[in-house]
Amino acid sequence: MDAHRHLLPMDTSADAERRRGRTALLPVGSFEQHGPHLPSATDTVIACTVAREIAAAHPVQVLPPLTISCSHEHEDWPGTVSISASTLLAVVRDVADSALRAGAAGLVLVNGHGGNYALGNAVQEARGAMALFPGPAEWAEARRAAGLATSADADMHAGELETSILLHAHPELVGPGYAEADHDAEERPHLLTLGLGAYTASGVVGRPSLASASKGAAVLSSLARSFGALPPLSARR
Repeated sequence: MDAHRHLLPMDTSADAERRRGRTALLPVGSFEQHGPHLPSATDTVIACTVAREIAAAHPVQVLPPLTISCSHEHEDWPGTVSISASTLLAVVRDVADSALRAGAAGLVLVNGHGGNYALGNAVQEARGAMALFPGPAEWAEARRAAGLATSADADMHAGELETSILLHAHPELVGPGYAEADHDAEERPHLLTLGLGAYTASGVVGRPSLASASKGAAVLSSLARSFGALPPLSARR
């Protein structure tokens, strides 16, 4: 339990008062299968870990994570739990409104799940009060900086990237067998209608055998640097 205590912010109201006026970070994860070697909470753990890395380098306020989101493409596997896109959007908008009333300068959605497409709409509609991070450009730079061998398309799920981040930040969460779990399904033309089960029996798409703790550390360092290049947020809605 203590090993993962830092995944939740433990601020008091006095701590929050000292952080008034800062940008708030909302980690957004999921609860979905991640193959036989990573936990269903992987995306939430990664979003919280990225937020923690950002907070170590930038003056922000970190909020508790959203732990269930839009994972319908993973429902062929037991344990996956989803909410609708409309519910996710409603929760995000409510959190944004509350954070702004509490004195935040804006809200950055630190998204750990690629299937949360609806978050982009929430950010667009917020008209400068919200941002989405990391985006494709930030992930691409992090992959380059870490020397990942697989592409974003090939490394879609429970592969080199995600396994590397957990090997670095939470190695106790990586189960045995990841070195033998590689699965190639780079072409997934009907993913949105058929789900991921049409392309992998294990739930893995990528090459976790290439993962390393050093790559995970480099990914997180790159993302923390990239965060500093985000345009400033405005609380005008």
